Amino acid sequence: MKIAFIGLGHMGSGMAANLVKGGHEVRAYDLSAAAMTQAVAEGCIGAASLNEACQDAEAVITMLPAGQHVLAVYAQVMEQAEPSALLIDCSTIDVESARKVAGQAESAGFAMVDAPVSGGVAGAKAGTLTFMCGGPQAAFARAEPILQAMGKAVIHAGSAGAGQAAKLCNNMLLAITMIGTCEAFALAEKLGLDDQVFFDIASKASGQNWSMTSYCPVPGPVPTSPANNDYQPGFAASLMLKDLTLAMQAAAQNDAHTPLGAKAHTLYEALCRQGHAAQDFSYMMERIRRGS
Repeated sequence: MKIAFIGLGHMGSGMAANLVKGGHEVRAYDLSAAAMTQAVAEGCIGAASLNEACQDAEAVITMLPAGQHVLAVYAQVMEQAEPSALLIDCSTIDVESARKVAGQAESAGFAMVDAPVSGGVAGAKAGTLTFMCGGPQAAFARAEPILQAMGKAVIHAGSAGAGQAAKLCNNMLLAITMIGTCEAFALAEKLGLDDQVFFDIASKASGQNWSMTSYCPVPGPVPTSPANNDYQPGFAASLMLKDLTLAMQAAAQNDAHTPLGAKAHTLYEALCRQGHAAQDFSYMMERIRRGS
């Protein structure tokens, strides 16, 4: 299949490379020359412009920073792509923008799904992402085999915007469990427990959770976690703060009570303000240890 891929950041570059490995012809575009060079080295065809990337594409995939970028890019995509092209936005954005661009696509005759991801940079490179998809069933059916080339799970969450809703709720929960896991390890250390010993117990007891067993915030117990690499992301704290900000906006707009989500937002906002925005979100462990 001929696929246009727009947005080759830390996530998009790995995703585009896996589409190539899956046998697709990928025409890639990004404003970064370095990102374009890497994409071509991994088998993509470099496009000189967004318009060129979209020409004759059977599907257009985007991985962009925020809602305003998605709306701006798709305004151009819908002018250039064939109406038969499937539009797939894998960005993490606010639900309102996702529904707005989906409505614009429908009015222009395009099928579209919002398909934000979970799994981080490592998952993007390994092709083990989870895709949470919103949009019509027919559009999802077309998108599913494409997304399977980049992920281990592709789930239809509902109508337009449902993928974004699922992503924001999931990452709010992830932030809360990471903070709780950090607090538990910090207390265990204060009480004289070895990190490995506490991990061996809690990972098999009722405190077990993904933040502990797959992404442990202390070095040692999970060798692949960023804690073993000086907290290099991974999933940067700034990205967690972005997702928490979107979740808090959604909560306010829908009169949802999220006290732990609000506290998580406050803590990650402080972590980023203290100069740790580029480090992995599990660096919260160091903040909890310091008590600051």
